[in-house]
Amino acid sequence: MLQNFGKYLLFMKSLVARGESPKIVFKRTMDEAMLIGINSIFIVAIVSTFIGAVTCVQTSYNLVNALIPRSTIGYMVREMTILELAPTITSIVLAGKVGSSIAGGLGTMQITEQVDALEVMGINSASYLVLPKILAALFVFPMLVIISMFLSITGGYVAGTLTGEITAQEYITGIRGDFVPYNIVFALIKSLVFALLISSISSFRGYFTSGGALEVGAASTAAVTNSVIAVLIADFICAQLLL
Repeated sequence: MLQNFGKYLLFMKSLVARGESPKIVFKRTMDEAMLIGINSIFIVAIVSTFIGAVTCVQTSYNLVNALIPRSTIGYMVREMTILELAPTITSIVLAGKVGSSIAGGLGTMQITEQVDALEVMGINSASYLVLPKILAALFVFPMLVIISMFLSITGGYVAGTLTGEITAQEYITGIRGDFVPYNIVFALIKSLVFALLISSISSFRGYFTSGGALEVGAASTAAVTNSVIAVLIADFICAQLLL
């Protein structure tokens, strides 16, 4: 395990050694950002909307004390969405979708010797292939988390009002009450940490794939598993240090 961690650190160091020109890195980063962002919006929207809806209904189900105002439902949906559900659940979903795609793509390039071809041409393959993916993830993940926050809270509003669990006025009163702006900053910091972990771990697993098609599949599976575990550990550390 320690050997793999050391190999991972050396891999991260190699990303900035003999780097490509900023113009090439920028162009490739924008291309990767388009792929990660556009291809992930649909699944993020579906998951976020239903998470907000379910959170609203379940909070209402547990709110049996008549002395607690119904607007608390809106408050709970907002707090759970911003602090935990939007950044963490979105990142876990993206670990499955984006992480497996990164590991599979790099693994395929490795076993078909495309990576070796880049090295023969004098190109730092790690910097050329991996660095733009990490920069794109750092750029796109916070935007997806913001979209997730909006859709989750909206999903809670729609579910709450359509089922009659809460009125529109009560829900809006709840999501506007006792708002702490720092919570948004906290969620965005977590999204950056998760983006770095998912993109770098998935790239590491894919870049060092050897063998054939079966090994590429195994690398994709390992990338998702390791990324999700790293996200959960980082989630706890961020909460402990930043809250």
